[in-house]
Amino acid sequence: MADSDNTMTLPFVTRRQVLAGTIAATTTWTLEGSASAGDAGRGYAPGDPALALWREWQATCKLTEQLCRKQQRLETRLVESVGFPGVTVRLSKSKDVTVHSIEALNEVLGKGSAMAALREKAEADFAAHQARWDAAAEETGYTAALRAEREAGKRAQDLMEALSTTPSTTLAGVAGKLDAVLREGEAWEESSEFPWPQIRSALNDLVRMMQEKLHE
Repeated sequence: MADSDNTMTLPFVTRRQVLAGTIAATTTWTLEGSASAGDAGRGYAPGDPALALWREWQATCKLTEQLCRKQQRLETRLVESVGFPGVTVRLSKSKDVTVHSIEALNEVLGKGSAMAALREKAEADFAAHQARWDAAAEETGYTAALRAEREAGKRAQDLMEALSTTPSTTLAGVAGKLDAVLREGEAWEESSEFPWPQIRSALNDLVRMMQEKLHE
């Protein structure tokens, strides 16, 4: 049986992991409770712009996660029914190579005249498979779901940037900023290494202090 060398290069194969919600339920409750308390003497001003941005960022992250799961379900069905766009090229009697992009195909076959006929056929086969994938993706709603996920993710990034440049006027706003940084950072990095334990500790301290004030 011929060997098969699978070269996966499609951008949707590598997916950013779903944003992990590391904030405890008590933290969310405390931030919302602080925002609704309306007691400026305790440092909880309901008009804190940073806290408002945190709320919108959190809602957008939840939406992004929902859309991500939806498009992943649709993508799984597409893979099962159509298969990732790709083409298998026989280089010799004992070796087949499967690639999933024109770039990868050019790397395998090169651009010399010796492989021109094989490369032309492989490109045509790949284009036909890609067309089947695109048509099925549109029909099943995968294309729309993927676009919506990307738009929501971009919105979450924009809100994160806005949050980093918006002054907090309350402890709850500061806690919201730390929470956003922690959750975003832990979705990409090893959460047991610096600075995530330190940020988590500072957030826990703020939450504890706000809980104490809420019960005064």
